[in-house]
Amino acid sequence: MTMTEQPTMHAAAIDAFGQPVTPHLLPIPAVAPDEILIRVESAGVGVWDTFEQQGGFAQMFGAKPQFPYVLGSDGAGTVVSVGSRVRTFKEGDRVYAFAFMNPKGGFYAEYAAVKADQASLIPGNLTVEQAGVLAVDAVTALRGLDETLQLKEGESVLIFGASGGIGHLAVQLAKRMGARVFAVASGADGVEMVQSLGAADAVVDGHSDNLIEAARQFAPEGFDAALMTAGGDAADRVLTVLRPGARVAYPNGVEPAPRASTGIRVTAYDGRPTRDAVVQLNALVEKGPFHVHIDRSFPLDQVPAAHAALEHHYLGKIALHPGY
Repeated sequence: MTMTEQPTMHAAAIDAFGQPVTPHLLPIPAVAPDEILIRVESAGVGVWDTFEQQGGFAQMFGAKPQFPYVLGSDGAGTVVSVGSRVRTFKEGDRVYAFAFMNPKGGFYAEYAAVKADQASLIPGNLTVEQAGVLAVDAVTALRGLDETLQLKEGESVLIFGASGGIGHLAVQLAKRMGARVFAVASGADGVEMVQSLGAADAVVDGHSDNLIEAARQFAPEGFDAALMTAGGDAADRVLTVLRPGARVAYPNGVEPAPRASTGIRVTAYDGRPTRDAVVQLNALVEKGPFHVHIDRSFPLDQVPAAHAALEHHYLGKIALHPGY
């Protein structure tokens, strides 16, 4: 390598919206004064990635990104370079970060440059693999519970889709906020996983015939609040077990949108991470053992397989582990 050549990295990128994600050899991003460079060891995979791949977010926000375009909104790893104005991190720190539509490229790569205020030291007992899939889904869960539902200590909350990425994190966060948690999971394996978290006061399979009966036994006067991370007939049926004046929240993108009885407030919300939300999340995670369940992890050159896995039954999160 000559002195003028820029170091390169392996990445998974698209050459145009709607095109497949393929392996690329790209320059390692340069670090601005307010940024850090992370050697990525784990990256989250979510349904929003395929929407971004098709150009959905670019159209929504009027963005004109450059190609090749590297996906990946959240990830974790080791700080290898620090911008001249950054005082909060040093080389060698283990961090996780979010970088939605990052103009310097996302976390589907061996390195990612992000603003320092988008990164945090890995909290609590989390491994770097767990932290890499945490930011987007955990903040989505927290903003639903705290900002949208304004969940209070002692209230009863129904979490539908509790074995999914957002749901299994929401179960743990709601318990740390002092709520009584009724979790609706998917399948016997989903029920078992949510029970293993030790945070739900009751866990029921959403496909079971006794779902409504179990919900009524748990909250005879009706639930105070519900966080719906999935829609459909079972979701709408269980929403009949809410008290008058109850609150329902669901992240934008849940389809079909949950429907509740007249007089019950149903609110869609944006789960995009903010610095304040991440600070609040870290404080909750550090209250005790916290588990991020990773169903499957794929190498960087198998992004299409990782995206295909999103279309089938899985528990918790799907991850990438960059590196060849």
